[in-house]
Amino acid sequence: MIRIIIHGCCGRMGRIITDICEKDEKTQVVAGVDAFGDAYAGFPVYRKLEECPEADVVIDFSTASAVDGLLAYCSEKKLPVVVCTTGLSEAQTESLHSAADKIAVLKSANMSVGVNLIEALIAQAAPKLAAAGFDIEIVEKHHNQKIDAPSGTALALADAANAALGNEYEYVYDRTGRRMKRPVKEIGISAVRGGSIVGDHDVIFAGQDEVITLSHRAYSRAVFGKGAVEAAKFLAGKGAGFYTMSDVLS
Repeated sequence: MIRIIIHGCCGRMGRIITDICEKDEKTQVVAGVDAFGDAYAGFPVYRKLEECPEADVVIDFSTASAVDGLLAYCSEKKLPVVVCTTGLSEAQTESLHSAADKIAVLKSANMSVGVNLIEALIAQAAPKLAAAGFDIEIVEKHHNQKIDAPSGTALALADAANAALGNEYEYVYDRTGRRMKRPVKEIGISAVRGGSIVGDHDVIFAGQDEVITLSHRAYSRAVFGKGAVEAAKFLAGKGAGFYTMSDVLS
């Protein structure tokens, strides 16, 4: 049985992960951490990580401001951690990699299995289609409460294409002030915010007289929770290092 601490347990994703773990015979939530929440399931909820019992892995769906303390605690306790919180600063991203020298850290822009498989498909398709003259555009859509834009997932998809193309492409987020034809080596990224859209991503390869689109639609946040739990099961017992969902799926 893999013992899990949910960091940010009283948020929407924390509750989803609780439900998934309750139905998974291989996992047990031994504690939750939430600065503003109360117990709602069969495990205690603490205000601080330091109050938690022993565990095998932490799943983090909190806020960027809480990640520094999380990494410090996990590093001290030699506790593997799955970091799902988005909107991290460059300094915090560097801290993730520094912590990975001491503990197992897993971080992906998107915890969905489907999105991570699409990344692999993009890496295969981009060089062949770019050589054939196809342009690359990415359109992401999310609910009207999402703060950051473009989404981390959209950037990860762009990075997958760019890495396969030798990182020679520029990202363009707004063409409003431009009076010029589209350069060849650019990837356009557009963000839509509205309603209750959980998460839509389209990677468009537009060629002469034909268009190829790789799409992913998330109809429920449960897809991210399922991926996070699978990542936790993978990470428990792993040695120090930086891991992604690609490692989970390999």
